[in-house]
Amino acid sequence: MRISSISVTTAIASAFLSYSTNAFSPVANTNVLSSSRVRSSKHDLSFLRMSKEEDGDDTREDGSGEIGKFREGLSITRSGLKTNGEKTDVTMKFGGSSLADANRILHVTELIKSQIEAGYRPRAVICSAMGKTTNSLLSAGDFALEGRVNVDAIRTLHQAAIEEFQIKDSVAEEINHLLDECEDMLNGVRLLQELSPKSLDQLVSYGERCSVRIVAARLNQIGVPAQAFDAWEVGILTDSSFGDAKLLPSSETAVRNAFENKIDPNVVAVVTGFIGHDPNGKITTLGRGGSDLTATAIGAACKLDEIQVWKDVDGILSADPRLVKNAVPVEDVSYEEASELAYFGAQVLHPIAMQPALKHDVPVRVKNSYNPSAKGTLIQQRTGPAPRLVTAITCKRNIQLLDITSTQMLGAYGFLASVFKDLEKHRLSVDVLASSEVSVSLTLDKKQSLQQTELAVKELSEYADVAVKKDRAILTLITDVNRTSEVLATVFRAFNSLDIEVEMMSQGASKVNISFVLKNEQIDDAILNLHYCFFEDRCIVDPSSLSPSNAGSDVESIVVEAK
Repeated sequence: MRISSISVTTAIASAFLSYSTNAFSPVANTNVLSSSRVRSSKHDLSFLRMSKEEDGDDTREDGSGEIGKFREGLSITRSGLKTNGEKTDVTMKFGGSSLADANRILHVTELIKSQIEAGYRPRAVICSAMGKTTNSLLSAGDFALEGRVNVDAIRTLHQAAIEEFQIKDSVAEEINHLLDECEDMLNGVRLLQELSPKSLDQLVSYGERCSVRIVAARLNQIGVPAQAFDAWEVGILTDSSFGDAKLLPSSETAVRNAFENKIDPNVVAVVTGFIGHDPNGKITTLGRGGSDLTATAIGAACKLDEIQVWKDVDGILSADPRLVKNAVPVEDVSYEEASELAYFGAQVLHPIAMQPALKHDVPVRVKNSYNPSAKGTLIQQRTGPAPRLVTAITCKRNIQLLDITSTQMLGAYGFLASVFKDLEKHRLSVDVLASSEVSVSLTLDKKQSLQQTELAVKELSEYADVAVKKDRAILTLITDVNRTSEVLATVFRAFNSLDIEVEMMSQGASKVNISFVLKNEQIDDAILNLHYCFFEDRCIVDPSSLSPSNAGSDVESIVVEAK
């Protein structure tokens, strides 16, 4: 019997705990990446940053000062030389926190140089804007709409780097010209009182266009031949969906042609991250985090040996380190696992960044620019079973759960067709669902328009009873679902001990995730205790949960070793 809609209670948990032989057939999960404007997709990773290096301008090459300290951290850098002695061709992507100021750019450029010395050949280095520049540009746009134009803070940040590195006049003039152009544009916004998505994309582009010129200039100073490029100059072509543009199919060929015919392989192309050109030559953005996609698109199109994404964490972690202090780096994950982690809340990689790498089977390595000696996480095709029962735990908070039950004699096709037609009409995308012939439960994340959600519920109510439950969270285990019974036995034992009620459950069609919908206030306890079980070799459970016959016994916490 196929169980298509699941509302899990303690009774079901007890069934698992007594190792019932009843069949349990999980349901498919629908993941739809929701569209988002640039200003609505803020990824705050400041909690992960390590303390900044000591202030100072000592940049001597004699092993002392800033560079000396950095080189000490490279003592176990992997060799990039292949067995035949050839260099490993890579792309390297650096985010805003890795390029926060002149001190961090110094660190990153030395890192690039050290990677070259270790046998890597960076064909492209993809750079985000310096620090919080993108946020500052968005704020400047808001202020311009209020009648005020001020880019002094943005100008000061970049001017400090120019002066710190004594960048030659021609490059400094190019950067200042871009900042002047940015200020002129903001004055236009102030006068017209209008900031369209197209204008907004142009506005936020100035941060990356300035940062790549500074990074390229510094690389040349330290003996690494480099040239700055705006992404469209190396083939990053998109559609005209301003704020959330998609790469065109022709972009792959354009990128390959640019690197094969226009860019010397011994020159590092320093490329802007999340911007491109539409067919009309207008600047577009791929959305916040799209620089990951640019890095994988270039690496895949050129069929390089490895794509390196340098973040401010030691790779992909087993859980959110803000909550789980003992979160550990995951050494390797499959492309599917990395994609599911991104869809369900992990902010290490862009949700669609894996697609180009998967298409051409190019490995992606996530590394820490603050701790370059750390091994990081390798994302690649996996043959055989996963090395762990559970790879990682992630969650999405503050979602809504909709329970929709048909009030008419509609068959499964007609009912589900009507439901998804109304959701599509109001541009509402679904994260997780469980369905039967006459009912469906689904989740909508917090980015969905409240007004559109209310309108959709009103229309759904014409042929169904709709219960809207707010303040819910999705807890997702990235796991090998061929071992579902093992995973669920542990999960429900822990949940039953903690009196956590699962309101919906879904197993992904990708076969690498199992998701549970819980109340927001229970999500932290759930994650902490599941991490104990799957990653710290201990489960804290109530002994009465081990067998229904013990239901009346005194409650004491015990520790059970997780195999």
